[in-house]
Amino acid sequence: MSEYAHIHPDFRAVLSLSDKERIHFLNEPRWIGYPAAQKLIELLRHMMELPTRARMPNLLIVGDSNNGKTTILDRFKELHGKGYVNENAEPVKPVIIVESPPTSDEKALYASILEEFWTPYRVTDSVIKLRYQVIHLLRECNVKILIIDELHSLLSGSAIKQRELMNTIKMLCNELKIPVVGVGTSDAVRVLHTDPQHASRFDVLSLHPWTLGVDFQRFLKGFESVLPLRQASGLFRPDVAKALHAISEGNTGNLHRLLIECATEAINSGKEKIDVEMINRKSWLQPTRGIRELM
Repeated sequence: MSEYAHIHPDFRAVLSLSDKERIHFLNEPRWIGYPAAQKLIELLRHMMELPTRARMPNLLIVGDSNNGKTTILDRFKELHGKGYVNENAEPVKPVIIVESPPTSDEKALYASILEEFWTPYRVTDSVIKLRYQVIHLLRECNVKILIIDELHSLLSGSAIKQRELMNTIKMLCNELKIPVVGVGTSDAVRVLHTDPQHASRFDVLSLHPWTLGVDFQRFLKGFESVLPLRQASGLFRPDVAKALHAISEGNTGNLHRLLIECATEAINSGKEKIDVEMINRKSWLQPTRGIRELM
């Protein structure tokens, strides 16, 4: 298997599978680490392990759509969010990740949290009843950190509704003394400015698109090591990296799709590697404000 040195040893066995099976393997979710993601995961771990105090730190993570934010959250939960029973025989559900309701609605936020506990509730219950059901569960399960994804969705509500829901988040943080993390596009920063108190409570961390450079090339080399292609593509080479960056515009999600499309063609065509010519044929995958038609 020395000729397959470009593939991580854990995945070399996949090369013996059929084309159909290798393409299926391509489309399975798979974590590929990189410095910005590892730094964020470490920051979230640090936040959840902080000693309890009156005003816990909060964080807003912002980045372009499809730039890997949710994937990083899933990885964080996989590493640090597994439930267990502590030494006092109490249940611990350390990480709760919920999706922000599509509108600024307090009851809808409580419903999203309750769904994570797989607990019965009535949508007809009053806001107060749902509020204390949520507080009870978060406290009973010793939750260490609450993460709210798609926070920019709150902008669909009126300014008054946005303030009400941000006040709800502040109340949960104060009542439970746990960090709250919001995640969204750059528009989510506008939510913080509905009230100076909210802006003062949240630090903002931006996940920027990749720039064309050494870190990007290292990421491509890591990505190539999990692609079940029998020939080395050398994705990290400057000419190949430049072509990939030009089409994906440094967006992690767009880059992922581009590489999967190219690898699929490489398998189906029998070429077994990705080259610049193949990448350039995928220019239709370049981000656009309009509708992207499949070739």
